Amino acid sequence: MPSGPAASADATTGPNDAANGAPLDDASVYVHFPWCIKKCPYCDFVTRKIEPDAIPHDAYADAVLAELEARRASVAGKRLVSVFFGGGTPSLWSPAAIARVLSGIRAAFDRTRGDLEVTAECNPSSLDEGRAAAFAEAGINRLSVGVQSLQDRHLTFLGRAHDREGALRALRGARKHHARLSADLMFGMPTQRTDELLEDVRALIDLGVEHLSAYALTIEPGTQFGELHRKGRLAVAPDEAFAAMFTEAESLLAALGFDHYEVSNYAQPGAASRHNLHYWRTGSYVGLGAAAVGCIRERGHGRRWKNLTDAEAYMRTTGLPELETEELDAEATAREALMLGLRLAEGLAYADVEAITGRDIRAGREGRIARKLERGELATDGARLRVPRERWLLLDGIVADLF
Repeated sequence: MPSGPAASADATTGPNDAANGAPLDDASVYVHFPWCIKKCPYCDFVTRKIEPDAIPHDAYADAVLAELEARRASVAGKRLVSVFFGGGTPSLWSPAAIARVLSGIRAAFDRTRGDLEVTAECNPSSLDEGRAAAFAEAGINRLSVGVQSLQDRHLTFLGRAHDREGALRALRGARKHHARLSADLMFGMPTQRTDELLEDVRALIDLGVEHLSAYALTIEPGTQFGELHRKGRLAVAPDEAFAAMFTEAESLLAALGFDHYEVSNYAQPGAASRHNLHYWRTGSYVGLGAAAVGCIRERGHGRRWKNLTDAEAYMRTTGLPELETEELDAEATAREALMLGLRLAEGLAYADVEAITGRDIRAGREGRIARKLERGELATDGARLRVPRERWLLLDGIVADLF
């Protein structure tokens, strides 16, 4: 991918950078693509159904690049460490438009990590070998495929636009052009059996998937599933089934050589998502596109924004297309560091959080931390704080008690 002089690579960096915290002069970019072929009944993301021939490929790329230009001052001096095209269904966007946006992103930064990770989310229904090749040519070097299940009855329940064979075909085509391949699976669906989930895991690993995200089905208000559940017309999996699937999948993936590096994510050695690690380590990220959220952090403070959610209004806007903004102080950032960092197997490093917030994250929390250490809900080696893996199913409550 060609880039201008302002996007010179930082050749001193390499794959092991992901083992470090998120320096304040690093930033990731997230580009939101707000359209899908259909809205899944469990999805609460800001997306809208659209026919493929109605997608404004170039107009939306123009709007994203215009927003990037308006934000250029906020990334001055920062190093670009990853780019993520999310949605929605970015695999519906033309590779030429993506290439143009990616070229603009590279040019907006003074420095770029030498092994820049560029991910695109894809649905199997809009991913074939030809499109995978075109994405690679556009500069994308990692695909994240929303498989969700390889059981047709579960795919029907989830309202997905693909079946088992469609998912397998998409993954085979993607693997020919992308060494870095991630897949999403969902568990905790009503009537889902643990052996079905494990069968799906084995099939994906056999296809060369190096990274797996396994998410529990969550019933969100405002979704089709949320409304059905409110009316008593949608059952949810019992807690025992949920826990069994979580622990059995973890055991199988460990046996297959995958590291359970974050509550919902597993990777072969060296294949963790660098973009998401940057989030979990409280790094700055530039959100571009309709409904995108971004946050630029400086020592002790930060600024977060959410863009206009309506894509047409977003494309008509001149200047910053912001719907909401929020100023973050040191305490707000510390809370985010706890919420995000304790999702990781490595936990959070006291020194890294202090570098971002300007304060010791333990200050004012000494009693709460001590009690949780005594109960085995937290562990520390003196430099880091983490939640023991056997307590991950209780993570949300443990973190909430530290706020």
